[in-house]
Amino acid sequence: MSDIDTGGYGDTGHDVDYGHYEQGQEHDALDQLHQAQGHEADYDNQYGVYEADHHAAESTDFSQGHHVEYDAPASVHYEADDYTNYSHNAEVDDHVFAAEGSEHAHQSDFSELDALQHRFDAAFAEGTEFHGGPAELGVASS
Repeated sequence: MSDIDTGGYGDTGHDVDYGHYEQGQEHDALDQLHQAQGHEADYDNQYGVYEADHHAAESTDFSQGHHVEYDAPASVHYEADDYTNYSHNAEVDDHVFAAEGSEHAHQSDFSELDALQHRFDAAFAEGTEFHGGPAELGVASS
């Protein structure tokens, strides 16, 4: 702040002379920075296997027989045969195989940046002058 004597006002016949002048500047700044980031990853899997074997075997044998033989001294010969033969063989093989599975992967990233920058500049000048009595008041400002 500075006071400047404007001078010359006392020569005009006024009984009060007053001069005042003020000038200044203001400078201010705002800087703000915000940063956030993250990472996420996951993985899973699931597998299943099913297997079954079945084996069956069957074997059946059946035999029946009848034999008669007769010999007499007078050259008599008699012979009779009866036979039954049955055979059965069976096999069964079963095989079952099943597999299933699933797999999942996920990955995500994020980043965030907020920045705020602002400058404040202000200048002012003000002047006041007063001549004479209360009825003669003048104000100048810019």
